[in-house]
Order: sequence, then structure tokens, then C-alpha cells
Amino acid sequence: MYEHRTADIELTVIDADGTPLADADITVAQVDHAFRFGCTGFQAIDLAAGELDAERRAATEQLLGSWLELFNATTLPFYWGRFEPERDHPDTGRLRAAAHWFVERGVLVKGHPLCWHTVSPPWLTELPVDEIRDLQLARIRRDVADFAGLIDAWDVVNEPVIMPIFTAERNGITRLAQEIGRGGVIELAFEAARATNREATLLINDFDVSADYERVIEATLDAGVAIDAIGIQSHMHQGYWGVERTQEVLGRFAQFGLPLHWTENTLVSGALMPAHIVDLNDWQVDDWPTTPDGEGRQAAEVVSHYQTLAAHPAVASITWWDIQDGGWLNAPTGLIRADGSTKPSFEALRGLIKGEWWLPPTRLRSDAMGRIRFSGWHGDYEVASSAGGTSRLRIGRDGQDTVKLAAFA
Repeated sequence: MYEHRTADIELTVIDADGTPLADADITVAQVDHAFRFGCTGFQAIDLAAGELDAERRAATEQLLGSWLELFNATTLPFYWGRFEPERDHPDTGRLRAAAHWFVERGVLVKGHPLCWHTVSPPWLTELPVDEIRDLQLARIRRDVADFAGLIDAWDVVNEPVIMPIFTAERNGITRLAQEIGRGGVIELAFEAARATNREATLLINDFDVSADYERVIEATLDAGVAIDAIGIQSHMHQGYWGVERTQEVLGRFAQFGLPLHWTENTLVSGALMPAHIVDLNDWQVDDWPTTPDGEGRQAAEVVSHYQTLAAHPAVASITWWDIQDGGWLNAPTGLIRADGSTKPSFEALRGLIKGEWWLPPTRLRSDAMGRIRFSGWHGDYEVASSAGGTSRLRIGRDGQDTVKLAAFA
């Protein structure tokens, strides 16, 4: 089921002189996944900026401590209207502090998004279209450059399917898409991001998983735009998609031969949103509680969803949205309750990421040639000798099974 995620490793352990360590006690332990298990990290912004009082700081540190138990990738918010509510005054310092906080803890950071019609700055809306275009491209170049080395992954264009026909609020980006076309916006945005950071991983991202999104991707690729990965949102507030539908979506978007990033995943642990709601933002309730029955359902669905995605070789990343109840849309979609206690879904997901799919410290005995053998998910491992010394190796990242020598003094 997960053959593409695992490797059988034969490793020769040597001493500082290159002599194999025969009949030695060796401990192997996994320290990271190559696969990116992600979650939004918005809570770290105020913490990293030092803007919390003692009580809130303690609660946030506890929350993020639980966060770090599961995840090795995060998404930080660059919604233009909030990031730069006043023209030429972006929130760069606070976001850089948050990015540093995660990077220092070994977490890969992605920025979301660079171009989106929603949460667009009000000061942009009524400007001439040529100026909107220039400001959008300047914004992309500025932010990609400012965060290079900290953030080298970006949702470049978010929700392009609806962008030219979006009517919920007047905004400058929809006006731009109507003037130069959806494809024109996508091409210019990706060109600006690519020229600024050629090492970055650049995504297109959408909640619309219909054939319309397939046509947008096909047209974009046909135009020669270099997309590194396809982002797919699955906000399941109205109920779990189920294995069959998820596999059907995977099959259709895997045809493009690009990595699939499941960028925004939610499953509620309370009452489901009514099925007739088209835009999830239209469902606004003050009290949307988690329930015991809902939590049991959520835990089972989380396991099924992650197993289904991980089983498909095209999927490179899964991002949960987000860690705690009461965030986006006030929905009970967290893995942690509003009071800070963990839900069954948290424990269930930990049982996969740090349980079934994880190699804990394992004691092995090398043979007469100094060889040890073990199996594990692609990722980073530490190899330690009972005689002293530790070596780190990477197994199968980017799909390449590797064999390395671990040397000890």
C-alpha cells in the first residue's frame, strides 16, 4: 500500500578509520519524514513577535508543542489585504519572525497566497487595471525576495477557477482577470515568482476540483507556465468525501504528472454544514460546538483520509486546516479543542505519523561485515553506536532510496 513511501535499507557501519563495526550494538531511530505532513501555523505569529501576555503565551506554547509532535511543514498567511492593509506597509517583520520560529525547529514553511481575489486590499480595488497589474507583480517580487531562504514554497495563484467571475465582493484582482484573462494573471504571477526565486516550489491551488480546474491547469501548462505542484483543497464541512471520491479526484489530477499537495483539509467534529450551502463562508454561526459523537466520526475519517492520500504516489504533502477549534469559520475542525485538550483525531493522526508510519529507536546487532538491515518510511534517521557516536542519514527523500555509511569515532 505504501511501497513508494518506504525502503529496505542495508547499512554498513564503520569506525573513524573506515573499519566495519562487526557484532556491535547499533540503534536506529527516525527523526523526520520526507513526506510533508503540514498544518497552518498562524498561532505562531503573535508568539514569535513577542506580543502575548504571560497567560496567552503559555497556552500558545502548549498548543504549538502539540503541533510539533505531528507536523514538519506549515502554511503562513500572506492574504494581501491583511498583510498590507496600508499601502507600502507590509507585515514583513512579524511574518519573518514566525517563519524563523518554524525553520529553527526543522519545519518547512509555505506562504499562502501571493495572488487571490479574496482578502484583496481595499486600496487596490478602484485603481486603473494597469496599476493593479504592476502592483500585484511588485508585491510578488517583494515578498518572494524578502522571504527567500525562509519561505521557498508558495501558493502563487489561489482559486483561479472562480477568479474572473467572483461577485461576492468587488476587488482589484477580479478586475485584472476580467481585463487580461485568467491565463494572463496566472502566467504573469508565476513568471514574477519564478524570476525572483528560481529554487522555490510554486503551486497553483483551488477548492474547485471539477473539470473546470483541470482545464485551467491544462491551459496553463500548454502556455508554457512552469507549475511545480498542484494544490487541492478539501474542506469537508459538509461531510467526508469518502475513499471513492477522493481516489477519483486523485486520478484526474495525477494525470498531469505533477506532485499533488492536499493543501487545505478539514473534517468537522460537530454538526455538519447543510449540504445546500455553496460557499462555505456563507455559513456563519456563533456557536458550532464539537461533540463526542462528532469527535469519534472525525477521528475515523482523518485516518481514512490520510491513508487514502498517502497510498497514492502523486501526493507529496497533506496540510490540516487548522490545529484548534474556533479558527476558520468558527468551525470545530481542529485536532485540539478550544480548551487546549486533544481530540481523538489528534491521537489517531499521531498513531499514523509517529506510530504506524514511523520507526522508533530500534536496537540492532551488526553482522560480521558491520552491516545492519531495517525498513522504514523515507525520511531522516539517526544511527548510534553503543560505543559512542551518532550519524544522521537520509533515506529515500524525493523517492530515491539511498545507502550510506555511518562512521563513528
